Amino acid sequence: MFSSSRKLMVLSLLPLVLVLGGCPAGTGGKDYSRGQARNVQEVQMGVVESVRMVSIEGTKSPVGAGAGAVVGGVAGSSVGGGRGSVVGATVGAVLGGLGGAAAEEAVTRDQGIEITVKLDSGRLIAVTQAADEEFRVGDRVRVLSGGGVSRVSH
Repeated sequence: MFSSSRKLMVLSLLPLVLVLGGCPAGTGGKDYSRGQARNVQEVQMGVVESVRMVSIEGTKSPVGAGAGAVVGGVAGSSVGGGRGSVVGATVGAVLGGLGGAAAEEAVTRDQGIEITVKLDSGRLIAVTQAADEEFRVGDRVRVLSGGGVSRVSH
């Protein structure tokens, strides 16, 4: 189905595809998307009530599954000949797709924190973000909100 040089080329490009396609957007208090720049955000002041470690799931884009399917299909096509090669490529593509999706999610998973803040208004809120800044109970913090996104900062 594929020549050995083509198989080698596909296999050598897989890490690049996974790295470039699987890069998640930042989820920390200091990370802003391009669309959030120069937008007004509401700022509320408060005090940290609690902090706990959480896990932020990784990305689940079609990139990991697609790359895995290609590699699995190429690898599976080398099994048998004729119809065996087609069946091997199909099974390899399915298994590779599942493996690629799982690998992408695992590689892009992030350690995060859930920060519970008692706002000066008396309202109690919790914000989950990447653990890129240290917070302690009793810290005076700012909660910035806008466009459906909130973050806590010192």
